[in-house]
Amino acid sequence: MLEILDTAGTEQFTAMRDLYMKNGQGFVLVYSITSQASFNDLSDLREQILRVKDTDEVPMILVGNKCDLEDERIVTREQGEQLAKEWRSSFLETSAKSKINVENVSF
Repeated sequence: MLEILDTAGTEQFTAMRDLYMKNGQGFVLVYSITSQASFNDLSDLREQILRVKDTDEVPMILVGNKCDLEDERIVTREQGEQLAKEWRSSFLETSAKSKINVENVSF
């Protein structure tokens, strides 16, 4: 079964978020290529997942979304690739709107 938890704007629900993280078996960390802030928030989110799960390794994939908005890009593809390399995780750019690579997101 696949459960999706959108954590954007859920800072007030940290206990619930921790529970989802504890029970999760794999995580898709998504940022917008048009938002440096969404990219910057990923490290804290990853650290929270590792802390809650009390481990150094959890299956994760890093996804840069909105690749259809290339003219509005702020976060480079290379930045995403580098972060994924540091985390030893997979990397993919997608567009949910244009259905680009969405079905390729997997562990």
